[in-house]
Amino acid sequence: MNDYVANLDRALNQLPEIKNSGERFKVPEPRLLTEGKTTVLENFANIADILNRNPDHVFKFLLKELGTAGKKDGPRVIFQGKFGFDVVTSAFEQYVKEYVTCSECGRPDTHLLKSDRILTLRCDACGAHRPVKKRQVSSIIKEEALEEGKTYEVRIDAKGRKGDGIAKKDKYTIYVPNGNKGDIIVVKIKKITGNLAFADFIEKKS
Repeated sequence: MNDYVANLDRALNQLPEIKNSGERFKVPEPRLLTEGKTTVLENFANIADILNRNPDHVFKFLLKELGTAGKKDGPRVIFQGKFGFDVVTSAFEQYVKEYVTCSECGRPDTHLLKSDRILTLRCDACGAHRPVKKRQVSSIIKEEALEEGKTYEVRIDAKGRKGDGIAKKDKYTIYVPNGNKGDIIVVKIKKITGNLAFADFIEKKS
């Protein structure tokens, strides 16, 4: 019995220390300002600080996710092109999912480690760790480039803050007025900006 207790104590002592913020994790809403043909994210530095991630890492991810170029300007960043609230918020949500949130316990109390060129997300709350895989476009399946004025069949996967339906097609995020989550619809592309597309609702498929 004494050996069992001793072994149990030893095992408990080897468990990772449970750490957490004790508060519900909430990413601040992006404060956006349009200046000519550019979009300014005024509170970028604050968001990167809340995420507890290197600002350069967050910035490079946003550029890739939005499919644009940009620059840092003190605590803010400037993107080439016009991007709405829903689009930038969605990009941050994707970053949090890939580089912040623990896949085991769901907490944000994590940090990134790089060893032998492999980037790993390690959780300080539960001790779990997982490799962070780089998203790549398949060399076999070629992405279809959307064209303005053409129609496409898409599935609405989410609703935006302003009520627009949001669909994904290859690398593009498509915004459609009157699109309801779960619907498969035909849309006509009216404008493309980087990886973002804005479309008109044509018809709902049965």
